Amino acid sequence: MRSRPQLFTSYAADQAPLNTGAKRAWFAALVLALLVLPFQLGTELNALMATAFAAAIGAIGLNIVTGWAGQVSLGHAFFLGIGAYAGATLAGDPGGRVTGLGLDMWVWLPAAGVIAGLVGLAVAPVATRLRGLYLAIVTLGLVFLGEHLFRELKGVTGGAGIGRSAPELVLFGIDLDTRSELFSLAFDRTMKLYFLCLALLAILALLAYNLTRSAVGRAFAAVRDRDIAAEVMGVEPTRQKLIAFGVSSFYAGIAGALLATITGFIEPGTYDLFLSVEFLAMVLIGGAGTIAGPLLGAAFVTLLPRAVEEVPRFLPFITAESSGGFLTVFQLQTIIYGCLIVAFLIAEPRGLFGLWIRARNYFRGWPFPR
Repeated sequence: MRSRPQLFTSYAADQAPLNTGAKRAWFAALVLALLVLPFQLGTELNALMATAFAAAIGAIGLNIVTGWAGQVSLGHAFFLGIGAYAGATLAGDPGGRVTGLGLDMWVWLPAAGVIAGLVGLAVAPVATRLRGLYLAIVTLGLVFLGEHLFRELKGVTGGAGIGRSAPELVLFGIDLDTRSELFSLAFDRTMKLYFLCLALLAILALLAYNLTRSAVGRAFAAVRDRDIAAEVMGVEPTRQKLIAFGVSSFYAGIAGALLATITGFIEPGTYDLFLSVEFLAMVLIGGAGTIAGPLLGAAFVTLLPRAVEEVPRFLPFITAESSGGFLTVFQLQTIIYGCLIVAFLIAEPRGLFGLWIRARNYFRGWPFPR
């Protein structure tokens, strides 16, 4: 079979994630590059890459409920906030100003996801009775409800304008905040966060990939495409929507807790509508209904502000401040988000992942047209 790498003799071989030598080679090269990259970057860029990895976990969660199950959700910021505050409360507050239990990271991190998932399951029965624009409005209400709760529950959140410290990074008694050495290699806080978020992203992305290829994932797609036809074929739409909301909220809780540890501080005003729009942009720009799409979208949306910060050096009419220029950096970012979402929805609904598929298919058959 060496001359026929695409010829498979079993379903297991055909459905394997890395079923060709080329895929295995590219995957090995990617893993090697990601392992070497933090040693070449500075502290700021390592923290930015860790943020991209954590955001990708949340984007995968939103993609499960929106891209796979077809349930439009604008309340993702609410579940991110639930995960962040749940993790911080279970981990404890160094100053003792707000509620904290002092648990280790291996306890509070998965617990943050479980708590957010349970909240998602509590909300899902209402959401499953709606779809389309009505569902989007209901989930949008969660964002405003969350903003109110996060401002008023000062014993947990610290209150608006004050906030609280992020969870301490202590894993099995090892303090990840301190600088350490291993095999003559120095690891600071941002490098440890980079590898931690990368490892969690790899695990959760693999679990999501297997979920979408399972019977549950196929049921998600059936409900998304035509829920009445799915019900006729024996699929229970309500049950599948409950599972989708629960899994999505779990991923959002993990992402919220990780993002809080990266920033080092949690403020109630962070979890607003704009944050939900950012994660929706990650899914749409990357490619809804895929696993690689949210990874690409999260990297693009997270790294875009850092790239836009360099624009004033070349375009003097764009400024970093709110005065003295035609556009600010923040306004330019917002315009780019909106234009890209519109462009991808019209020209390439599969987003960056779709562009990659087009380019791959073109060069695979080049120079013969397809």
